[in-house]
Amino acid sequence: MLEFIVGLAVGLMLLGLQRRRSDARLKHLLSRLEDRQPLPTLGYDAQLASAIAERQAQAKSMTEQLKDFRQVLQHAPVGYLQVDEENRLLWCNQRAQDFLDIEQSEYDQPRLLLAVVRSYELDQLVERTRQAQTICEARWTFNSISTDPSNYLERPAYPLQGYGLPISHGHVGVFLENRQEAVSLAQQRDRWISDVAHELKTPLTSIRLVAETLQTRVDPKLVSWVERLLKEVIRLSRLVDDVLNMSSLEQGRSPVEAVTEIDLVSLIQAAWQSLEPLASLKRVTLDYQGPAEMMAPGNADLMHRMFFNLMSNAVKYSPSAQAIQVRLSVATSPGAATLTTNLGILIEVIDAGAGLAEKDLPYVFDRFYRADPSRSRQSAAISDENSALEAGIAAGADSIEMAELSSSGTGLGLAIVRQIVDSYQGRVEARNSPDTGGGWLRVWLPQKRLTKPIA
Repeated sequence: MLEFIVGLAVGLMLLGLQRRRSDARLKHLLSRLEDRQPLPTLGYDAQLASAIAERQAQAKSMTEQLKDFRQVLQHAPVGYLQVDEENRLLWCNQRAQDFLDIEQSEYDQPRLLLAVVRSYELDQLVERTRQAQTICEARWTFNSISTDPSNYLERPAYPLQGYGLPISHGHVGVFLENRQEAVSLAQQRDRWISDVAHELKTPLTSIRLVAETLQTRVDPKLVSWVERLLKEVIRLSRLVDDVLNMSSLEQGRSPVEAVTEIDLVSLIQAAWQSLEPLASLKRVTLDYQGPAEMMAPGNADLMHRMFFNLMSNAVKYSPSAQAIQVRLSVATSPGAATLTTNLGILIEVIDAGAGLAEKDLPYVFDRFYRADPSRSRQSAAISDENSALEAGIAAGADSIEMAELSSSGTGLGLAIVRQIVDSYQGRVEARNSPDTGGGWLRVWLPQKRLTKPIA
């Protein structure tokens, strides 16, 4: 009997130890599963069962929400795709499949994005978004290429715009937009503007000839009115010429490829000489910083026009007795991953004016875009000063040409700069200088567009 009691006591003790150990494990699991303290009124096994049931309900709810989100994205008017940290395609909606010609519909076994979509621009956008950990944007023309050489079908190319969005765990989501309609509308707009410009060129030339003839034949009291008329006609002619130049650049009729060996420093000096009459009236000087000579193959007329428009904009918005900084150097492309690739020419033009508003910076190179001239008292004063100079020039012997230079412009000068730079596959950028507070226009032309390395 004593042995039975001793054995029962030992068994109860072992059972209690096991129970306590089991409760400790359940308590530990409960503390990991639930972000709250265990309740002493309920057993740990009951609490754990309740917590598991709640988590299962939450998982089911989240699964339903994910299903709803995918359903929304599936019928969204834009394309969407998601890749993991190894650039494997996890999921994409129907619109993305249409845009990128993706035949994959099941995603149980993710495949490498480049194996599904032959678009290196898309792959670079994903990688740039992952590295920057911020929303990135890219535009490119997508050419669908079949991965099966025996089933080759030529498909039309169309422009795409992508927005990369960083997601947790190294994943990246990309929204895609087909820009074909916008590009078609822009082409129709440009064609219409070009046609109108062609039609206006002949009557404006006739009006200018009549005004120049009347200039020496009218009563002296009316000469100022004829000069005013002539100045406005020349301004309209300049606008027409700018529109026609833009059209020629866009349609590839300008001799971009007809390159010769040119000295960029000499072109800068020549462009400044064209602006010197107006600059001397404002007592604005040129502060050139760069080599004494930089030879590079290029089109002299286009390069001269680019330098002229950049410096003309700087002179226009500079106050009196200031210097226009023009820097010329060899540098890497903005955003280049290394310092040894993408070498090219970097041109920087900096003025000492009021600078540009943050909202205007992305649009200063758009056609017909003109920043708000009343964004600050300083810019308003510069505008008044230019008006006074224009009035003073109008009374001089060279009134017509100089008044044209001092006028407020057509809104196409910097747009032509961007078109020239785009024809060389370069980049343009507008900032505000931290040193002078004025506008800081940067142009980068790639070395790969040149026939030999830059001197």
